[in-house]
Amino acid sequence: MLDAGLDILVPPACPLCAAVLAGDDGLCAPCWQELNFIAAPICHISGAPLKVDLGPETLSLAVQKNPPPYDKARAAFHYGGSAAALVKRMKFSDRPELARLLAPFLVRAGKDVLRANAILVPVPLHRRRLFGRRFNQAAELCRAMARETGNEISFQAVKRVKATRPQIGLTRRKRKSNLKGTFKVSPSASESIQGRSLILVDDVLTTGATVEAMSETLRQAGAGRIYVLTLARVVRPEQMRIG
Repeated sequence: MLDAGLDILVPPACPLCAAVLAGDDGLCAPCWQELNFIAAPICHISGAPLKVDLGPETLSLAVQKNPPPYDKARAAFHYGGSAAALVKRMKFSDRPELARLLAPFLVRAGKDVLRANAILVPVPLHRRRLFGRRFNQAAELCRAMARETGNEISFQAVKRVKATRPQIGLTRRKRKSNLKGTFKVSPSASESIQGRSLILVDDVLTTGATVEAMSETLRQAGAGRIYVLTLARVVRPEQMRIG
């Protein structure tokens, strides 16, 4: 009754355009149509969309040339349209509650990397950025996912010990150099990740430099399989080529 009363006083609205919604919280039809879902065919390891379907274990040319240090990566959307707007709204407009809306898309996209005993590990923010933003969007996505999947979360498994310059506009090589020495496994979490499957969670995968740096750090610390799950990814033409 209370929920019904609140819906009358403050009707559910689309978080992007504020259009009034008839049902539960979600997106209006026009904003929904601007979501570009990532679907098969995709690279078996990186999860990048492919132009040609040669089977479920096909690898992109980019992965064949430079195999990543993680086992698999998956993302729900192409970064653009409503997906990009939702990410920006959550991160920069103080809307951490949007993680509850977005978590089901992550769960669906990660159906072949989510494991019952895997630990969710949010990509950490440096304490300066966390202080300015007041929350870590990756951590909020982990919390919302864990409610649906029951997976354990390790918020302190990896710490960001170096404040890097913003990655926007940097080439892949410069991003990798920028991230050198950035991550460190917490001594308190070192034993708990030994041989365990980990799922690194973030909002957007651009070049992959951040999750690759994290994966390398966790590999050296004795982690088992490492998967990457992001809400969206930037898709470049060279990532879609098949060798």
